[in-house]
Amino acid sequence: MKNRTVFSGIQMNWLAVATGIVCLSLAASVSAEEVDRPCVADVQKLCKDVQQGEGRIAKCMKEHEKELSPGCKENLRKLKAKVKEVAEACKGDAETLCKDVEPGKGRILSCLKQHESNLSAACKKELTSSKRRSKS
Repeated sequence: MKNRTVFSGIQMNWLAVATGIVCLSLAASVSAEEVDRPCVADVQKLCKDVQQGEGRIAKCMKEHEKELSPGCKENLRKLKAKVKEVAEACKGDAETLCKDVEPGKGRILSCLKQHESNLSAACKKELTSSKRRSKS
């Protein structure tokens, strides 16, 4: 049961990271970025009054899932697949290195970052590739 909690915590942490990226993009000029970030318009339209942080934007988008644009739905589908890849690659590391860390609010991800030198090659690779993708 605990393994599932850690695994779910990693998934939620990556969803929170991705949501944070979407939220940061809202602060930027939307016109040119709408093509690259298909969820920006959806967040502005459906969740404009939602305060950022603690997964509130992600929750709002989940509540409005049927109203999301096709581009945003596809983007979220890809993100979910990536979260699953990272979570699977880092599952053993999280269970070993972060077993006493309560999942949620980025705690598992912070723990993994603190133990970066002890991470498996697969986990390091996935975390590094995710970082690069979120910056581009």
